[in-house]
Amino acid sequence: MSRSFAAGSPHQHRPRAFALFHPRLGDSLNITSSDASGITHCLTREASFMSSDPLDFHGIDYVEFYVSNARQAAHYYRTALGLVPVAYSGLETGVRDRASWLLSRGQVHFLLTSPLGPESAPEISRHIAIHGDGVRDIALRVSDARAAYEEALRRGAKSAQQPQEFEDGSGRFVRASIATYGDTVHSFIQRQNFRGIFPGFKEIQNPPPAPDTGVAAIDHIVGNVELGQMNHWVAFYRDVLGFSQLTHFSDKDISTDYSALMSKVMQNGSGRIKFPINEPAEGKRRSQIEEYLIHYGGPGVQHIALATKDIIATVDALRAAGVDFLRVPETYYEELPSRIGEIEEDYRELGRRGILVDRDDEGYLLQIFSQPVQDRPTVFYEVIRRHGSKGFGAGNFKALFEALEREQAKRGNL
Repeated sequence: MSRSFAAGSPHQHRPRAFALFHPRLGDSLNITSSDASGITHCLTREASFMSSDPLDFHGIDYVEFYVSNARQAAHYYRTALGLVPVAYSGLETGVRDRASWLLSRGQVHFLLTSPLGPESAPEISRHIAIHGDGVRDIALRVSDARAAYEEALRRGAKSAQQPQEFEDGSGRFVRASIATYGDTVHSFIQRQNFRGIFPGFKEIQNPPPAPDTGVAAIDHIVGNVELGQMNHWVAFYRDVLGFSQLTHFSDKDISTDYSALMSKVMQNGSGRIKFPINEPAEGKRRSQIEEYLIHYGGPGVQHIALATKDIIATVDALRAAGVDFLRVPETYYEELPSRIGEIEEDYRELGRRGILVDRDDEGYLLQIFSQPVQDRPTVFYEVIRRHGSKGFGAGNFKALFEALEREQAKRGNL
């Protein structure tokens, strides 16, 4: 039986767009949330940002993608993932070199950016030519962007953009960026009573309706790097950004008969921001990480995990909107009750949808992975629901990677 979220008019309740990025909103999933598509925001926790460390991150502010056609990409993310277009920047707002669409739902904020001419924004055109549509910027919210940038450089980071300051009469917006793996950057974002969304952006009045998919926040973002580079970037996140290692998976943990990979998960002090970093391992055939590196043209963001409070309803909504998911063999579900034990959900309903389950000492989680969302087999999405578990589905690795290998074989890339 299909489940759905509470019905409501897509324009029934539309809070001011700046509230989506107010620096005291926090990123907790202990919320019932509604954005421009009609869900009601009720935030139950505020984060305290009184810290002397300039690299004390409050959360992920937004994720920016460089894409070949931002308008069409925005249509996909609205109709397929249910994100609501809330702001636009381009020729009509006085920006001459690029067009950008900001889409949001809950604590998920995606910025889609395209160049407006072959020479107007060469760094964007180059990124798209090499990588296709992909993540350029994982922006991190801080109290003082300039201080965070200067401290990161002092610790060994490379500059990607010096601090830029904008004022709107009532507050300041400050952005500065450092380089990380591949062509990916981290921008430090400071919003000090800033009433706009971004400088040069105009709020979208009466946005078109988007399906209520129930995605609420970004759980983690996974990066793929070359063989031998994982420990280098682990050290970068530890020594430069002050992250710590949450867990480590060796090639024995993540392997099949044909391929393997290694992964280490880095997180910030609050545990709000989690970045697994993958590298390929030696195997008989080409691993999924190698396939990604070939088609993406180097290191980059492999997938973004989106958290939900009801994974069955979310998967139903996404699938109805046209999102394709990986499937594991039916035999996976035969031993699941004995391996996992009692859970809130019905195992039969999970099996019908291809949702995976894993348990650790702190609880269990439910997860499912999409097919790549562009023609290149690169970026895809995970949907995750945590019931206490802080893991990443280690018990599902073998079944998942065998499913990925079947897709690689179809593409001739195994």
